[in-house]
Amino acid sequence: MKYKILIASALVLNALNTFAQQPAAKLTSLFNLNHKNILVAAHRGDWRNAPENSLNALLNCIDKGFDMMELDVKMTKDSVLVVMHDQTIDRTTNAKGKVSDYTFNEISKFRLKNGLGRVTSNPIPTFKEMMLAAKGKILINVDKGNDHLTEVFKVLNETGTLNQAIVNVGDNISYSKLISTEKVPADAALMVVVNMAGPDAIELIKSYKAFPKSVIQPIFNTDTLSTLKSLPAIAKSQVIWLNSLWPSLNGGHDDDRAVEQKDTKGSWAWLLELKPLVIQSDRPADLISYLKANHAHQ
Repeated sequence: MKYKILIASALVLNALNTFAQQPAAKLTSLFNLNHKNILVAAHRGDWRNAPENSLNALLNCIDKGFDMMELDVKMTKDSVLVVMHDQTIDRTTNAKGKVSDYTFNEISKFRLKNGLGRVTSNPIPTFKEMMLAAKGKILINVDKGNDHLTEVFKVLNETGTLNQAIVNVGDNISYSKLISTEKVPADAALMVVVNMAGPDAIELIKSYKAFPKSVIQPIFNTDTLSTLKSLPAIAKSQVIWLNSLWPSLNGGHDDDRAVEQKDTKGSWAWLLELKPLVIQSDRPADLISYLKANHAHQ
């Protein structure tokens, strides 16, 4: 009997662990404000190892066990949402022009470049294709879609992935202004980017308390701003997302400082003092290893 109880307990524990790994469950947990588990978002899909914003980048993120992939959306001439960061395709593909200059049939013939600028066999994916591939496997942050929020939410609803996505709604826009111009699903997870040098930064952040599933992404090009001192207190009631990408987004406490200069104290550890629940990184594997070593990632 004791042996059977142990087996049953193990099965229950395994089931709970499996559930905890599901993206929808991770997103739910995020809003419980558990600061002992920091989620890591791979910027543009860990672009060092696959073409940015590609389906292969997404599959790599899933295989590597990253919590989330950040991707960017643009709209073609015939109103198809595709995954692309820039307004033009010059930098990331073997063609030139604006995304909006092409129909999807035309743009699908082009191929993405990798991080070294070399052309690969990877096509430009649709947003819907990416969400179907991500379904049930990984969280997605939808960036650069604030010009097409209606279409973004339509795809998320059609694919059944609204419960595993965080959608950026714009920069420095108050919640009242957002809902005066956009129809936002009540069960969506939203993120606003806030320039901490702005005179109304703190009030703007507080405005999102009116929406229960909102994420705040503070950006700052210097660490001397007085507003940064408010973030740990804000993090007690709101989800904070920080970027460890470029120094201009975090006052110099970036990924390269951690990895290339081996100064994790002056980079990732410094960011953790601000009590984020998500960190977006260009070095997601290294960041996860660091967090695990410091008991801050499950």
